[in-house]
Amino acid sequence: FTKLELFAFCKPEESAALHETLLNIEKNICDDLQLAYRVIDIPSGDLGGPAYRKYDVEAWMPGKGEKGDYGEITSTSNCTDYQARRLNIRYKKEDGSTEYVHTLNGTAVVLSRFPLSLVEQFQREDGSIAVPPVLIPYMGTDTL
Repeated sequence: FTKLELFAFCKPEESAALHETLLNIEKNICDDLQLAYRVIDIPSGDLGGPAYRKYDVEAWMPGKGEKGDYGEITSTSNCTDYQARRLNIRYKKEDGSTEYVHTLNGTAVVLSRFPLSLVEQFQREDGSIAVPPVLIPYMGTDTL
């Protein structure tokens, strides 16, 4: 399981906006790769202990199930001060008092999930795979 993670520490009043920024980074990656995807705002009853709010980005996977389905390829969580309290991570405010930071994390790219969604979404009838335009300079070809 190899992935590129995004981490952020911020003031409490900045965490909601920063969480949206992390989500937008993940969405921009999917948009640049021209993936069909959806964003799920995870219900509070399905969140893990540390998370205050979490978004999953799910890509369309034609080979999943009998008729295809969406599968999670990335997510981002706002853990507010849960992790900071356990790690005692604080910042000093202008008045000299201290407050716990808010911690956020997201997965930019999971190397086992993104390629699967790319192969499934870009495979042609002849079995070849179209390379998304943004990757052609790195791949050196437009077809696999």
